[in-house]
Amino acid sequence: MHGETTGTLRRDAIGLREVLFQSITAMAPAAAVAASIPAGAAFAGGSLPLAVLIALVACLFTASCVAELARELPAAGSVATYAARGLHPAIGFLVGWGYVFVETLVPPLLLLQLGFTTAGTLHEEWSSYPADLWWPWSLAGAAVIAGAGYLGVRASARFGTVLGIFEILVFLVFAAWLIGKAGDANTLSVFGTSHTAEGYAGVSGVFAGSVYTVLAFAGFEAAAPLAEETRDPRRTMHRAVLGAALGIGLFYVVTTYAMAVYFGPDRLARFGASGASSWEGVARASFGLFWVLVFLAVVNSTIANANACANVSTRTAFALARIRVLPRLLATLHPRHRSPVVGILVQTVVAVGAVLGLGLAYDPVTAFLLLATVIVTVVVGVYIVVNLACAGYFLRGGREGFKPVRHLLFPLLGIAAFVPALLTAAGIPVFDFVTELSAPVSYAGPVVGVWMAAGVVVLLVLIRRHPERIADTARVHFEEPGTPGPRQDGTVPR
Repeated sequence: MHGETTGTLRRDAIGLREVLFQSITAMAPAAAVAASIPAGAAFAGGSLPLAVLIALVACLFTASCVAELARELPAAGSVATYAARGLHPAIGFLVGWGYVFVETLVPPLLLLQLGFTTAGTLHEEWSSYPADLWWPWSLAGAAVIAGAGYLGVRASARFGTVLGIFEILVFLVFAAWLIGKAGDANTLSVFGTSHTAEGYAGVSGVFAGSVYTVLAFAGFEAAAPLAEETRDPRRTMHRAVLGAALGIGLFYVVTTYAMAVYFGPDRLARFGASGASSWEGVARASFGLFWVLVFLAVVNSTIANANACANVSTRTAFALARIRVLPRLLATLHPRHRSPVVGILVQTVVAVGAVLGLGLAYDPVTAFLLLATVIVTVVVGVYIVVNLACAGYFLRGGREGFKPVRHLLFPLLGIAAFVPALLTAAGIPVFDFVTELSAPVSYAGPVVGVWMAAGVVVLLVLIRRHPERIADTARVHFEEPGTPGPRQDGTVPR
């Protein structure tokens, strides 16, 4: 197997459909609708559909930047390569260092949700089932994801496609049902500011709600690390990233509108992720056994999201190991499936260790919140850097390919959209709707700080001993041999 260490990932293995659903499932649409977006209802109330629409527009600015860079730089390193080319290879390394870390933590996050959601539902249906017996479901999910990853990107991506289609169809059918049942209660006033929660009147409530709903869009860039395994990657990546952000954004708008008009705009501030005032609660109370499909769609979404993010983490680790800024063993490929098998093994060990270690030390919900805070803090920071990298890349490339709106205005607007989300995720109370985090969730900041500080130490060591490896962060391996590489000073000829 070591003979395959320096090989390439399987070229032309997947197409637009699989890559599109790689991003879609990484956004976990069903789980976001059921759990993430309702967090904004406490502020936006019945105007939550407007808050989601604003979040969609805001996220499209960053999605446009990622899509532009993905078309120019089809690389498994994705955001690390973009930052290296647009800003500096050292920044690219730090982006990759942080991105691999958090994407490795996403599968355990979703496996925790799989565990406590399944156990809680079974306990509610059959009281004899222990509500705290969640971990076997998490371990079963880890085994499924590891198996799909081992069989290669084609099997993993197609698995994600099937799961993604199922969860989207369930919630769209349910949304159509809700809109029909709402009858005369259907109203476009939910796209105004008249239904915000008490204490958050008007635009302030909608803005606060949109900051929380922005976080439901995280993952639209997940197609990018599969560039080297995709047919016609320059065109396909661009379409997949923008298509996922726009398509799932509209899905969020439709489903949120449906629940707002059915549940009642002036009652939506009490809507949440569990209990009677939730998607599953409404399904249980009003539509009989349909709640089972809603439950299965949410469970399905956790597995699909974990699968997609395992692809992201292992491909990004492969890209950094290939240039030897991470242990070279992580670049080992299976001789037949061309999957990064050592990376998949490490991902599985980390997932199981985090799930059992944190879940049993605290409880699965607390462990979920801790991991979620770590992940969102870093991912939103990465989005901000990628926006800067987009502007830097096209400005440095000369005026010929530079488009002021797409390559300067959109990055600035993307940064403006994600800075409030970053402060909210980190619990920094700059706005009145942001609350300080309590322990152990407040440990997320120090955890991120320690990891990034370790990255700086590794960076300094590599700059001193192997500066060419840091420069290689900017390489696009998909390009034909002979393409000019980065210079030692960090600039890249074009």
